[in-house]
Amino acid sequence: MADARFFTVAGPFSVAEIARRTGATLGGAGNADLILRDVAPLDAAGPEQVTWLDNRKYLPDFRATGAGAVFVQPALAAQAPAGATLLLTEQPYRGYAIAAQAFYPEPPPVPGIAPGVVVDPSARLGEGTRIEANAVIGPSVEIGKRCVIGANSVIGASSVLGDDVRIGANVSVSHAIIGARVRLYPGARIGQDGFGFALDPKGYVKVPQLGRVIIGDDVEIGANTTIDRGAGPDTVIGAGTMIDNLVQIGHNVRIGRGCVLVSQVGISGSTRLGDYVMIGGQGGLIGHLTIGNGARIGAQAGIMRDVAPGETVMGSPAQPVKEFFRQVAAVQRLARKKGD
Repeated sequence: MADARFFTVAGPFSVAEIARRTGATLGGAGNADLILRDVAPLDAAGPEQVTWLDNRKYLPDFRATGAGAVFVQPALAAQAPAGATLLLTEQPYRGYAIAAQAFYPEPPPVPGIAPGVVVDPSARLGEGTRIEANAVIGPSVEIGKRCVIGANSVIGASSVLGDDVRIGANVSVSHAIIGARVRLYPGARIGQDGFGFALDPKGYVKVPQLGRVIIGDDVEIGANTTIDRGAGPDTVIGAGTMIDNLVQIGHNVRIGRGCVLVSQVGISGSTRLGDYVMIGGQGGLIGHLTIGNGARIGAQAGIMRDVAPGETVMGSPAQPVKEFFRQVAAVQRLARKKGD
């Protein structure tokens, strides 16, 4: 059970209600009237809790679980312990996520402006918005309904935030148009100058960064991530994209819808990602590349060429995943021979 000092549980809910919300069908004991009071991990869940299995590695825990209900794929239903009610779905973790949202809904913001806040008279604040201590809201800023601006955050002149945006503490936003339901976690930096300069024998010449950052609806941007504004064209983050902590996105980058960027990814200027691209931790992309829809880039990959739609690459310099593992196997064979 989550620590009640930090999280407030809702419910209870019947299995039938959880099935309705998630689209799962009943299996196993099939007790639709069973009352569930919380969520819990597979190996710790009790008879009034719901859990999930989506990795065969945890089948022993599944066989021994004391959970009242379990989200599980139909193909694994036969391995359930006697008496467990099953919530059958091809996406157990998705089902669990929806159930967890039901038990732990995010509380709505308590409207108000805390002490020490500076709001320019020309700024417009939407109904139900909360601004926490020492935040600064600049001239001509537009903030939508039910937003939260965290302590010490700065929203720069003329920036626009859609409804239900939540911004953590110590965030800075400038030159940005942000959609609805966007999350910016603590320390994120949005819209600062891009890294642009012209070479000259007498020294570097700064190139004015005249673009914006455009962020679509339902985007999450992790703690201490930085997104530079464009140099002339905009930097664009597509709707539904999930960006982890400590990611760097350079000027003029365009990221499509539903992409996933894991911690410490770096994307150089003017590179374009299609929709539903996934990049593992510490993946690095040089500038002016095109990454096709649905491409997958492995952790610590160094991307120095375009990646085709649907292609999976790994290594540095990156190469197709099968070729990468062939080379790894060849090196291992050589090492064993040398050792002999």
